[in-house]
Amino acid sequence: MTTVTGELIGRTPVIATAGLTKHYGSVHALTDLTVDVGPGVTGLVGANGAGKSTLIKILLGLLEPTAGHASVLGHDIEQASQDIRRLVGYMPEHDCLPPDVSASDFVVHMARMSGLGASAARERSADVLRHVGLDEERYRPMGGYSTGMKQRAKLAQALAHDPQLVFLDEPTNGLDPAARTDMLRLVQRIGSDFGIAVLVTSHLLGELEQVSDHVIVLDGGRLLRSSATTDFLRQTGSLLVEVVGTETERDRLGEELARRGLTCRPRGSMVAVDPPPADLAAEGAAHDLIRDVAVELGLGLMRLEPDRGHLEDVFLEGGARV
Repeated sequence: MTTVTGELIGRTPVIATAGLTKHYGSVHALTDLTVDVGPGVTGLVGANGAGKSTLIKILLGLLEPTAGHASVLGHDIEQASQDIRRLVGYMPEHDCLPPDVSASDFVVHMARMSGLGASAARERSADVLRHVGLDEERYRPMGGYSTGMKQRAKLAQALAHDPQLVFLDEPTNGLDPAARTDMLRLVQRIGSDFGIAVLVTSHLLGELEQVSDHVIVLDGGRLLRSSATTDFLRQTGSLLVEVVGTETERDRLGEELARRGLTCRPRGSMVAVDPPPADLAAEGAAHDLIRDVAVELGLGLMRLEPDRGHLEDVFLEGGARV
């Protein structure tokens, strides 16, 4: 597939919104959203009803905002929606594939709808179906596809016209763990190998941590946070400790560490240890103490590692839920 590095993407945000609002009577789908989206893979996370799909449909010109402004690839959404749709690929959340049509015919049709000639559309169809892993299945009617194959077909049609930006709305929806992992790899490749900017939505926070360069968090239609993914995953100064055995062994370790001056609490099968006090703040001092306590108690130490922030922490801090 062609790598798109576009001069436009290098100069300005891929997406920019200012006070973007969408209300349906008393239902506030989006409220005063001001955010910029750059190149690479950007994750858009929030619970069902947080405003993710509404935002994408507004950016595509499929919904009119109640207030505010937005641009996509430098084009105003209200003045140049057709130009935007020519430059953008869209993978919808819901199943919308014609069951009696093959993936090859469908992707060719979508490529031609986007302005490609017959020969170029066939070439692009074969190219993208191979990239998404449907090369051998491309002539089968899509009604007989598994959920994973249908998601790949939807992804292929979004890429058929060589877009500068793709919107992927819940691309892992309904997939089993193995298929979800494969889809996430594809999403990452689109941004890193093909140079296409990606806005991908999910309500599964861990997924976006894996593939996104930047994460935008929505809650109830409002912006909760927009940061580089590395900012979410920063080291907290705390430690996570896991020993061989049951919760009884975990609790024995935690109680003894607390007696030695560390503040700790259970977290699943592990003990979470807060940043150590001043007398244990020297590099390695807390690690040495935890190791020694485990040895004294006759416990096998399985894991001792820095605790890092996660996307879940944003919702916990903000009182929101996913």
